[in-house]
Amino acid sequence: MPLELRPAGKGRGHQRYPVMTTLARTRVTRMLRAVIEHLDGQGRERLLEGGADLAGGGVGRKTFLAGQKVAYDSVSWAKANHKAAQMSQYFELHPVTPQARLIRQAADALRAGGVIAYPTDSCYALGWHIGDKSALDRVRRIRGADRHHHFTVVCADLAEVGRFARLETWQFRLLKACLPGPYTFLLRASRETPRRLQHERRRTIGVRIPDHPVPRMLLRELGEPLMSSTLLLPDEPEPLTSGRDIQVRLEHDIDAVLDGGDCGVVPTTVVDLSVTPPVVVREGRGPLDRILGHRP
Repeated sequence: MPLELRPAGKGRGHQRYPVMTTLARTRVTRMLRAVIEHLDGQGRERLLEGGADLAGGGVGRKTFLAGQKVAYDSVSWAKANHKAAQMSQYFELHPVTPQARLIRQAADALRAGGVIAYPTDSCYALGWHIGDKSALDRVRRIRGADRHHHFTVVCADLAEVGRFARLETWQFRLLKACLPGPYTFLLRASRETPRRLQHERRRTIGVRIPDHPVPRMLLRELGEPLMSSTLLLPDEPEPLTSGRDIQVRLEHDIDAVLDGGDCGVVPTTVVDLSVTPPVVVREGRGPLDRILGHRP
């Protein structure tokens, strides 16, 4: 339906035709909002003054300037909060009795697709939801890991391990003797294990049951296993061990830091149980004497 312009009285065009004034203001406002977030200081002032000239003088000019100031302030607030949202949350946990409220927040972050840094019985690790592919891709980027890197399924008990790995009797006995503890065992993946979590060629998966109150409480809150990887950054000789240091280094890369105190820089002992005889891939915090007595 075409617009009909009717004179509203004497004066300049934009005063005599209110509809034309509304259209002009709407057009200028949209244009300003499209570019205003890229301007600061004098650039913003010049843009607002120019828009006010188009909007007219008197009350119209004042109204326009006031409205655009609100728009500019809203954009600034949104940008500041977006930046804050990109920064990781920092949770300072009691190392023996972690606060349940903070553990629940960390679990919520994981369910929402977040990546967290958390303490274990060996060193700090990165954790993410087992079904989240985008979080897995983020961890690959943080770690500089390729498709052949072994990530770990962190489980609450051996029953959960049995869901993701195929266990023979001698393997089950070995895991029962060593876990919970600072060990990672490489096993043949079960059919239930998503292929993206397995080693691409060998179809194996790492499993672990940590002996630390933070991950154990987090697993209870989640009600399911957690994917994990040692927090060792590319070209770094040792894992990060301070929660504050992790926050500074990774504040824009992860979603939360669970600071449970210094837990050392010695990683888990990694044992490959998918081959016979078993092979110690990495000697770490877990003693080898528990391994040597359980040959197939």
